[in-house]
Amino acid sequence: MDLADRVALITGGRRIGAVVAVELARRGADVALVCRTSEAEAEETAVAVRDAGRRAVVLRADLTMADACERVIADTVAELGRLDVLVNMASRYEQKAFDDVTVADWDEQLAVDLRAAWLCSRAAVPHMRRVRGGRIINCADWTSASGRPRYLGYLPYFVAKAGVVALTEALALELASDQILVNVVAPGPIVAPEGTTDEEFVKVERATPLGRWGGELEVAKTVVALVETDFITGETIRVDGGRHLK
Repeated sequence: MDLADRVALITGGRRIGAVVAVELARRGADVALVCRTSEAEAEETAVAVRDAGRRAVVLRADLTMADACERVIADTVAELGRLDVLVNMASRYEQKAFDDVTVADWDEQLAVDLRAAWLCSRAAVPHMRRVRGGRIINCADWTSASGRPRYLGYLPYFVAKAGVVALTEALALELASDQILVNVVAPGPIVAPEGTTDEEFVKVERATPLGRWGGELEVAKTVVALVETDFITGETIRVDGGRHLK
């Protein structure tokens, strides 16, 4: 897909999502950004998109609500005229001991990471069919892409991300005849979570074969590659510096 004059919607426009938005804009796409609470950061990203010469809109929504998922798709098309690319990056990342995980924790994790990806994709498909094709990029995790958990305290997160991989493969098969390609980006050590200590930072570096954190741009470049391809679908690409090899 040539991104010139296409429209992309990114859910979860913070940090990595912000860099993805700018890279898509630099290649000619107009961008809609969905945020839940980080509206100021989303607006900064929108400014960067406009500085790249493209249109940008910021949509505030709680994607745990089914009607909000449908609304952001409709608002994107209303504001920007079409929808070609959907990047589902909205996610909840919180460590909690097994005995402390509540039903609410479980439901919110799956609602944000898995159900919202399905609902946004479902709402996007008619618009992609209208323009005779599209791209859906979902975001998982290097651990779920490897098929086994590595860290304690992330039970709902791991299950949700494993579900994202399964959802992607099923959607890729269902939508292939519509020329809608569906793939997964599975980041590893890209940026350190807030609160990471220097000791933890170095420990991750040592556990990664390439010996360093990747940075947001590596995910953005992978998203761009999966948008531009015309023949890769149902695939999961780990962006982890070889972390899964150890």
